[in-house]
Amino acid sequence: MRYTVKEMSALSKVTIKALHHYHKIGLLVPAEVSEAGYRLYGQEEIERLQEILFYRELEFPLEEIKRLLAGAPDRLHILENQRELIRERQRRMERLSVTLEASIVSAREGAALPAAELFAGFGTAEEWEAALAEQRRHLKETYDFELPGAEAIDPIKLNRQAAEAARFMESMANALREGRAHDDKGVHSQIERHLAARAEEGQAVSPDDYAAQTHFFLGDAFHRGMLESMQIGLSYFMCLAAESYSQAARRTP
Repeated sequence: MRYTVKEMSALSKVTIKALHHYHKIGLLVPAEVSEAGYRLYGQEEIERLQEILFYRELEFPLEEIKRLLAGAPDRLHILENQRELIRERQRRMERLSVTLEASIVSAREGAALPAAELFAGFGTAEEWEAALAEQRRHLKETYDFELPGAEAIDPIKLNRQAAEAARFMESMANALREGRAHDDKGVHSQIERHLAARAEEGQAVSPDDYAAQTHFFLGDAFHRGMLESMQIGLSYFMCLAAESYSQAARRTP
């Protein structure tokens, strides 16, 4: 079966002008040109147009698409390559979505995210491995504790967790700057929200365990320094807040 340019345009939603241009540059050549001068396309050309459109969705320039299609051994190879490119785009969009949502929450609450966290969603597994290197070394040398290896790093999950951690830490730093008490209801609600978010990520901890973690951060120079770099006194404030939240939780029937 043969399709005219008009029919190809209707099927693919590609303009007739674009199809003419694809022919001109040798990207999509018709199967034949009739005696009357009509361009006619067959199944092979339809499939090639689909491949072109996948690359166009990925924002490849036409000359690059032409080169890629010319160098590919077969259609299956092309499609499998495009599938991986699209999946990577999806993963990237999910990472960016996490950062965007955290930024929206931050803007809605009037609390700016730390500059580094504005780009948390752009991280890859390699970037996360580099970011965790110093903490990995500290835990190994000080406590003989090893974080999971690079092969276990899930950048999408870590980006999501980092966005929540950034939101929570900034909310606690703001509470300290505003002079709010460590047992303030608003402070406790932020802790409750954070623990709920951690539980959704499969990192559920009890209020008592969370209080113990903040005691660890306070006593460990590396982690205390990370908190104090955000706001002087934050490590102490968080420790007191977590302890008072834990006590309140124990009193709640």
